[in-house]
Amino acid sequence: MKKFLSTFLIFLTISSSYAQKGAKLIVRGDDMGYSHSGNLALIKCYKEGIQTSIEIIVPSPWFPEAVKMLKENPGADVGIHLAITSEWDNVKWRPLTDCASLKDEDGYFLPMIYPNKNYPKRSIIENNWQLADIEKEFRAQIEMALKKLPRISHLSSHMGCTGITEEVKALTRKLAKEYKIPVDPEPKIDKSTSYDGPHKTSEEKIKSFLSMLDKLESGKTYLFVDHPGLNDAELKAISHIGYENVAEDRQGVTDLFTNEKVKAAIKEKGIQLIGYRDLIKN
Repeated sequence: MKKFLSTFLIFLTISSSYAQKGAKLIVRGDDMGYSHSGNLALIKCYKEGIQTSIEIIVPSPWFPEAVKMLKENPGADVGIHLAITSEWDNVKWRPLTDCASLKDEDGYFLPMIYPNKNYPKRSIIENNWQLADIEKEFRAQIEMALKKLPRISHLSSHMGCTGITEEVKALTRKLAKEYKIPVDPEPKIDKSTSYDGPHKTSEEKIKSFLSMLDKLESGKTYLFVDHPGLNDAELKAISHIGYENVAEDRQGVTDLFTNEKVKAAIKEKGIQLIGYRDLIKN
């Protein structure tokens, strides 16, 4: 009996050590609020799939519904997806504040952050943006998110808006400290990872994601980001020049995040799925 207990304790120690050394992975779904389809898909990927974090765009048109859905799913890890662009052609959103240097002639956010040949002179960088306007708008978005969803765990960036210049990076860090919300990327995240191979179709996404999982190193923490959606009439009407297959592409992400083979591979490899708030606890 003593020999059995000794062997069992050794087994538990080895198992515990292996679990501690296994890779950790945040699976982040971005852009909640940009459409009803996106909201449905993001909640589905959280409830039925591997997604562990949801990023919400505060000035987006479907923000009220997103808030309601997230309140109904209190276990979901939520980040503020700071945004100063409105990139889609058929659906737009406006800033929460009177930030004149960030708006187009109709009062919407400009579509792009950086120069884009399909949208000449329609990027933030090409216009006379003001740091004070970005600060005002970021503050308003943070305060609205905290008002509606006090459990917000982190800040993240839509289309790279927090990294425009060193000044904007410093501003984002300042606000994160002031509002006591960690800013992405966390120092505890070792590396951002992506598909290891083609990823146009659902099948390609799944295959390339599985290949990526094979390359994760034990003891390291990784971040994977994509945008779930549904291949429905609403999302088929949402696009911008250069990204026309939004519905098909984002349905593929939903298929990936809820795929049983992917779930089994994560379990088999001992990969620990975590959210941003798990990083904060440690």
